[in-house]
Amino acid sequence: MHFIITDAWLAKSRAVHLSGTKLVLAFLGLSFGLMVAAASLYHWVFLKGAREGWPVVGTLVKLIVKDEFEQRDRFMRENLDAMARRLGEMQAKLVQLEALGERVSGLAGVNSAELKVSTGRGGALVSGRPLSMEELQATLSDLDQLTSQHTDLLTVMESRLFDQKIRNMMVPTQQPVQVGHVGSSFGWRIDPFTGRSALHTGLDFQAEPGTPILAAAGGVVVAQEVHPAYGNMVEIDHGNDLITRYAHASRVWVKVGDLVKRGQKIADVGTTGRSTGPHLHFEVMVRGVPQDPQRFLAAGRDLPAVAATRPLKTSTRR
Repeated sequence: MHFIITDAWLAKSRAVHLSGTKLVLAFLGLSFGLMVAAASLYHWVFLKGAREGWPVVGTLVKLIVKDEFEQRDRFMRENLDAMARRLGEMQAKLVQLEALGERVSGLAGVNSAELKVSTGRGGALVSGRPLSMEELQATLSDLDQLTSQHTDLLTVMESRLFDQKIRNMMVPTQQPVQVGHVGSSFGWRIDPFTGRSALHTGLDFQAEPGTPILAAAGGVVVAQEVHPAYGNMVEIDHGNDLITRYAHASRVWVKVGDLVKRGQKIADVGTTGRSTGPHLHFEVMVRGVPQDPQRFLAAGRDLPAVAATRPLKTSTRR
């Protein structure tokens, strides 16, 4: 395309040649300039009309703003309703947790009222009218406080139950011999050496020599010696003035001062000391007074169920 530009008197002229590429670029530049100008004019007219309250522009602005606010309110309401429903589910679970905590507190010996934990509350969280943001925040604050109270209660119960578990582990309820059966029980009997009536202060477990002897409970070894009557003997202090004695062992695997766990191997069955055959003589003493070991062992396991699969001789042994 050729353009010839001349002045008014046709004295001078200039020829301009535009190729197809230049023509397209010129068209695009002109279009972009018109778009920018139109957008600027629209923006200026729209803002000016909104500020000065022009009839048509002001009404249009109000409609746009109203629609935006309605969309925002609807979005917030949908989120608040979802949060309220979720909060209601959390409250329901907390009520169940509270009931469980009260039952467990009885087992742990804890009075939940001492920790000022509120009673259970039920019912739906979302009522006929929607919750406001302030009401939702207040409910969340109450829920946080209630959760903290339950955390304190459960922490105390955990501590109490742990203490109870430790105390139970220190009570001699573990069978000291797993393979064997009970011979002479606690009480008066005919002494196998003198033939006279004598008090048998423990419980005899007849077993093969070398059978492991296990600690009936956790504690500290306070005696490990060779006794004229008891032979190789071990005594374990379990606290609360409670001591267990294991006698007639062929070999001892612990020494004084050792900490032993419940069920730990401490010796082997033998027939040392005043004994007529291989067996374990097991005693339980409270403040130095012999007690019937079966009263303790029965709390952990029924004695008849501990009979050996390979019965030995049933002769009475000390």
